[in-house]
Amino acid sequence: MHNHVYAHVPYPMLAANLPTIISRRISPEIFFSGDTLDSLVPEEVGAIAGRLAEAGLRCTFHAAFIDLNPGSVERLIREATMHRFGQVLDAAQILKPDVIVFHPGYDKWRYGESQDKWLGHSIVAWLRVLERTEALGTTIAVENIFEEEPSTLKALFEAIDHPRLRHCFDVGHWNLFHTVGMEKWFAELGSFVAEAHIHDNFGKRDDHLPLGEAAIDFGLFFSLMEHYAPDAAWTIEAHCRDALDRALVAIEKYRK
Repeated sequence: MHNHVYAHVPYPMLAANLPTIISRRISPEIFFSGDTLDSLVPEEVGAIAGRLAEAGLRCTFHAAFIDLNPGSVERLIREATMHRFGQVLDAAQILKPDVIVFHPGYDKWRYGESQDKWLGHSIVAWLRVLERTEALGTTIAVENIFEEEPSTLKALFEAIDHPRLRHCFDVGHWNLFHTVGMEKWFAELGSFVAEAHIHDNFGKRDDHLPLGEAAIDFGLFFSLMEHYAPDAAWTIEAHCRDALDRALVAIEKYRK
């Protein structure tokens, strides 16, 4: 496999680290928090976009997610969510990411008996996002967070049935919350996978360790990716420079 590899970089760290990113040929997955979105300067975003383009580097986005929920039954939360999503899409017009990853906002403890309401509001939200990105052509990827099994995400993808609404499979989150095996997850959602978030843990906390340093079976993971999503983006979600360096070395054997 020769999938394109991206690496998690918060936007506030991007400009200062551009020389390293460019020299090491690292395509960034740029994370935008809410506070970051409120302070974005379009000219600065444009300058970064220009430098990445000159270097021949692509990017993806990870949208703001804290306390946001496109499927919330509370109107004010939905409005705040779409405001943040709109800010992310404004930045996308400048940086032109291959993929934008969003969180779905679902968990069974809040919506177990109101899944239909969450789904209905979610459909409206994602159709608006797809409309905003139609000219750009960016893939919109919804990530598994607290999902124990894939039925809610599958219902969302099948209800909208749009070629640019895809799945970001986060293997670390799967390991924390799953009640179904990885093979079953891919059997249900593998055809929707456009990106994977790659990090490791022991099933107790979201450690974001480099792949191969904890308990996840990455041999199985990459074989399933090759079978179901051979062209998907691979994003290393390391939260420090040392972990990123180790992950970049570890992932190489799966790219051959």
